[in-house]
Amino acid sequence: MTVNAIIAGPDVNGIGDALAAEGASITRIADVVSTATLESAGIDDASILVFTDVSEATGIPVAKELNPEVRIVVYADESLPEFARGQADLAVDPELLEPAIVAEELLGTA
Repeated sequence: MTVNAIIAGPDVNGIGDALAAEGASITRIADVVSTATLESAGIDDASILVFTDVSEATGIPVAKELNPEVRIVVYADESLPEFARGQADLAVDPELLEPAIVAEELLGTA
């Protein structure tokens, strides 16, 4: 079974490529994260939504409302705003774990 993952934000650390290398189907949101962009990206069928830019954190509650089962992962070196911390399933600093390790762990539990 293919895992559908959405990458929201610039992917300077390559988490999307790492997930794809592990077999995930990747869709990217380059625009502002909103109901429309999440729906266009296939949030209904997504298992994982990775935020690479914490300034898009307002999209976390929107994503959870659209798909309560989606795993929210923040892969960024900035701190997640307080309002979004309780809704994110995992926050990882790219300086601490390389994308391949994160992807392997995410897909092993997806």
